[in-house]
Amino acid sequence: MSVGERQPAPAGLAPRAPARGGSGTVVTGGEAVRLTGVSKRFGAGSRAVLALDKVSLTVGHGEFVCLIGASGCGKSTLLSLVAGLDSPTAGQVAVGGRRVAMMFQEPGLLPWMTAASNVELALRARKAPGNDRRDRAGELLKTVQLEGFGGKRPHELSGGMRQRVALARALAQDADVLLMDEPFGALDAMTRDLLHDELDRICAEQALTVLFVTHNVREAVRLGDRVIVLSSRPGRVIDEYAVPGDWSRAIDSAQTAELAGVITGRLREEMGRHGN
Repeated sequence: MSVGERQPAPAGLAPRAPARGGSGTVVTGGEAVRLTGVSKRFGAGSRAVLALDKVSLTVGHGEFVCLIGASGCGKSTLLSLVAGLDSPTAGQVAVGGRRVAMMFQEPGLLPWMTAASNVELALRARKAPGNDRRDRAGELLKTVQLEGFGGKRPHELSGGMRQRVALARALAQDADVLLMDEPFGALDAMTRDLLHDELDRICAEQALTVLFVTHNVREAVRLGDRVIVLSSRPGRVIDEYAVPGDWSRAIDSAQTAELAGVITGRLREEMGRHGN
């Protein structure tokens, strides 16, 4: 099988639907994100570092795509390009005029502001009226299961709760595309699993398009419609795995473990090739 070709799921498992929409319906509304021959180089001359090399990737509307690869392979750089925080050295990034929001591993909440006020910051940036901001912030905190916690400051919340506030703030941007850079990496396993459930629910209700970076292969299989594997630096798309939809989404299910094992083997092969 050639590099970049879609890999088969474990024997006996049917392919999963390409994207999830509200009430579990399949979304087929075209592309939300397209990268065409994207390269990114930092610096110049002999000190230049090629982070991404001719990456081509499409993400369908309502699709949840996970990116995995060795540290330094350009995953976060790719998200920054999609978010418009940086520009590619070569190639094109297109989001079709859609609104894009980004969520990081650290929640980045302002410590002197309440949870509700942190969410309102995104609404203020959109110039929403004051009363509308307060009402909408309350709705979003309820969406992430934090109703009644709007008056708490970040130090009064657990790590998982702070990430829920960060998610509510990202949703407040009314984005069509949500970029997530290892948002659950610093959380304990139980909290991470609970947030997986919440993210699943929110994505289904709002038909969000998600591009999700993680080092956790099981997390990628647990959440994604597809898992994209990037090579060691410079980052290139070397494999793609469709996640079947007819199994339990539990992170400890036998099917999740089986496909995660296949992908982990591919990662080890790639990292071994580079002597990492």
